[in-house]
Amino acid sequence: MNSMLSGVGLRLAATGLFAVMSLFVRLASFEVPVGQIMFWRSWVALIPIILYLMWRRQFPRGLRTARPLGHLKRSTFGLVSMFFSFLSLAYLPLALATALGFLAPLLVLPVAMIVLRERPGIAVFTATFAGFAGVFLMLWPTFSTPGIDTGVLIGIAAGLAMAVTTAFAKVQIKALTATESAGTIAFYFAIICSLGGLSTLPFGWADTSPQILLWLIGAGLTGGLAHICMTEALARAPASTLAAFEYTAMIWALLLDVMVFNLLPEPVSLAGAFLIVLAAAVVMFGDKLADMVKAKRQ
Repeated sequence: MNSMLSGVGLRLAATGLFAVMSLFVRLASFEVPVGQIMFWRSWVALIPIILYLMWRRQFPRGLRTARPLGHLKRSTFGLVSMFFSFLSLAYLPLALATALGFLAPLLVLPVAMIVLRERPGIAVFTATFAGFAGVFLMLWPTFSTPGIDTGVLIGIAAGLAMAVTTAFAKVQIKALTATESAGTIAFYFAIICSLGGLSTLPFGWADTSPQILLWLIGAGLTGGLAHICMTEALARAPASTLAAFEYTAMIWALLLDVMVFNLLPEPVSLAGAFLIVLAAAVVMFGDKLADMVKAKRQ
């Protein structure tokens, strides 16, 4: 029980940190190409990751691994997912890019059931599909508007591709947590993504102003902390149970769009956000209530 609650708490913390990271990426994308953002976000993320390993007394011992191919597989999915995620953030408002990312939890369910042989309860299924309906409401104002420009279409396509690769990356993280620590997983992910971002240097990087440099460093620090929290959460609770709690990121995205970019959501988008939060609440309390009712009947 305590493990499950700590997993949920860590997942919520990771969600908030990822939302702030997305804000920094969005701000930096106005002047910096995606590959350059990937490098800074991943390279700077090594700072909190190494500090975390030192705090756990796992550095440098914690960097040893018996599953290098597992790390390579997880990091490759994560690298591709990061690229599409940042590309989506470059073209779309935070709320819309986040909404597309919510397709990933829906895809985690069948992948977790097949690969990890998890058996989520009916409450998890119901909440996840309800959350997907909320995402549909979030997207409705965009698709119902005639004359969508090319940039929006690129952002939507990138968001869909990100959702697919993210689902597989999360399942790989869950498999690695059986033998690997959260810091080890996050460390190798940051290294591989740094190399991936650095490989785009021949295609041209932009000069960075002090303000843009601040956004890039902020993205790295918050991203590193978020990955540690997410990996620790997956080590404590089933991936299928944690899936619905990712929907709380929509609240962050809506607030940041309003406060930073002065973008007010449509009423139907707010209805979708409410449904997303309701889905997360059902997952937290639904299975507990079902178990209590079952116990009373017995």
